[in-house]
Amino acid sequence: MLYVIRFFPEITIKTRSVRQRLIKTLRRNLRILMGRIDSRISVTGDWDILEVETNTADETLLAQVVDVLRNTPGISLISQVSKQPLPDFDGILTEILPHYRDQLQGRSFAVRSKRQGNHDFSSMELERYLGAALLRETGASGVDLRQPDVTVRLEIRQQTLYVVTQQWRGLGGYPMGTQEPVLSLISGGFDSAVSSYLFMRRGVQTHFLFFNLGGKEHELAVKEVALYLWMRFGASHRVKFISVPFEPLLGEILTRVDSGHMAVVLKRMMIRAADQIAREMKLSALVTGECVAQVASQTLPNLNVIDQVTDMLVLRPLIVTDKQDIIDMARRIGTEEFSAQVPEYCGVVSVKPTTNAKLQRVLEEEAKLDIELISAAVAEREVQMIDRVVEVLEHRDVEPEQVTDVPAGAMVIDIRHPQEQERAPLSDEHYEVAVVPFYQLSTQFAMMDASRQYLLYCDKGMMSRLHASHLKDAGYQNVGVYRPSA
Repeated sequence: MLYVIRFFPEITIKTRSVRQRLIKTLRRNLRILMGRIDSRISVTGDWDILEVETNTADETLLAQVVDVLRNTPGISLISQVSKQPLPDFDGILTEILPHYRDQLQGRSFAVRSKRQGNHDFSSMELERYLGAALLRETGASGVDLRQPDVTVRLEIRQQTLYVVTQQWRGLGGYPMGTQEPVLSLISGGFDSAVSSYLFMRRGVQTHFLFFNLGGKEHELAVKEVALYLWMRFGASHRVKFISVPFEPLLGEILTRVDSGHMAVVLKRMMIRAADQIAREMKLSALVTGECVAQVASQTLPNLNVIDQVTDMLVLRPLIVTDKQDIIDMARRIGTEEFSAQVPEYCGVVSVKPTTNAKLQRVLEEEAKLDIELISAAVAEREVQMIDRVVEVLEHRDVEPEQVTDVPAGAMVIDIRHPQEQERAPLSDEHYEVAVVPFYQLSTQFAMMDASRQYLLYCDKGMMSRLHASHLKDAGYQNVGVYRPSA
């Protein structure tokens, strides 16, 4: 199967050298991602298009290819095509008919052609010929150039014909790794997940910074979100997940700071710590999911006071976005369901939080705190590559057993995201399968039969290892990971 890749439009208006660099990076990224699916997939092309070609008719594998292409930054449009040397008009009709004959039955259509090169005919002449011929040769109801039921698409590039059989919209944005990297403060909720995604979509290598206020369960939930975002939108580049233990500092704030100023002080402490970590990582910007007036700490006066602890660029892509729009975007990218399951740790709850903090008053409140607690928290941070987050419990014997065959009596639990489960359902007559998305596993596993053995399954094995490790750490010894041989 052959797929033609069109670039994000902003790429095509760059200078020649910049455009070549962006396309080269996208080609490299796709070769990395496709190589993980099937080493035989080729990625070629340069100036105008890229071609991704597989040597298989396996529907499951092809669905994986399309899914990766649709979620790779830098791609505007993916076209599944048939490709052959350019024939005459009758030959073009012969190539088109097998793909569109059934689709046109009883439906209106239009022919759209793109042409590049020197030919002895115009695009309009070709469209008129094919339109008349298809109307005659098929059971189409008629030609409709404004709102057709079916659009017959083809492209001629020099002496090559491409007949488009299916199309998908791409993610857009720039290729991953072509912009300077950032550090995104992520809590696992709707806002921070979406703000991280927006930067990944723009081609920004996005590292994740988590301030742990709620213990192990909170950390696990946030790692789920970060791992999902990386696997889906940024897996061509490795990034870090940094967890900072902020509970001691939070305790100080809750006992020493005026109630109305606690949230602003906490945010300032987080930005101070983030600034220190970002500079050590040689990053030049921070990303947050804050939105004007969504909560008391996010009014413009409060954001102004918060930002004064750093001269680093603080980027807020959702700053004027409605909450429902944020949730809708989370639904589209696949984070809504498990962001809704993330434990809510707002850190502080004030009876009358200030919405117009004054810098001098905030400084007076901060003077009550031991500022060295920030350095201590940063020093104790845990830094992991995002694809190694399962090793959070490296000092305990919780590495789960991985098996390629399901033992008799064991149950396989498919913990993949519902979109992945729907695309490629897991079923086998030799073992029982339960479908429990990973964001529901912690609550449902406790209700399962403790006498049975359970094997967690996901496509790449990372999410299943993460959850199996945490279940073992919680005392469950009847859990492992199912990694079927290819």
